[in-house]
Amino acid sequence: MDVLTGKRVVAAELPLSPRPSKERRHRVADPYLRFRPAFLGPHMAEIERMRGDLTPSRIKEQWTSWRGRAIEPLVRESLARVLPDGPLPAAPAIGGYWTRGNDVEIDLVGADRQPVAEQLFFLGSVEWLENSAFDSHDLTALQKHRAALTDEPLPLVAVSRSGVACSGLQAVYGPEELLSAWRGA
Repeated sequence: MDVLTGKRVVAAELPLSPRPSKERRHRVADPYLRFRPAFLGPHMAEIERMRGDLTPSRIKEQWTSWRGRAIEPLVRESLARVLPDGPLPAAPAIGGYWTRGNDVEIDLVGADRQPVAEQLFFLGSVEWLENSAFDSHDLTALQKHRAALTDEPLPLVAVSRSGVACSGLQAVYGPEELLSAWRGA
């Protein structure tokens, strides 16, 4: 795993938090390469038997969930390019936070350094659904998870493909704002 991480084939991530953690997650760094083991690998025998016609329906069923995870590293990099912006300061480190049981999971954590931060700047959620805006249910979940990570009233951020349908956020980013981070790069 160290060789693959060193060659940047695999990304090894730790939760970004004021407390040290050993809850390392590994993921295939390239989203295109990650697609194959997720959707094709488990069904290669079927595909080789000329039943590849069954594959598209499986991809369609699992696509939304896979895409949401695949976009998170790109969202983090885009925010790193956009910040500072309005109430959000520049964040030298943008990562995520999770617990062993995944009962607390925060998609975006902006901090002064990683993986063990001295200062947290903001927390956020990525909701990348086609027909569902970031709503009060998502905000309540983010507030609950913030309370599990810190007592500080950190700014909350939503990154949503389909907009926001609630108030109480300090910043909102959509596809256009994320893309603008890469223009002129």
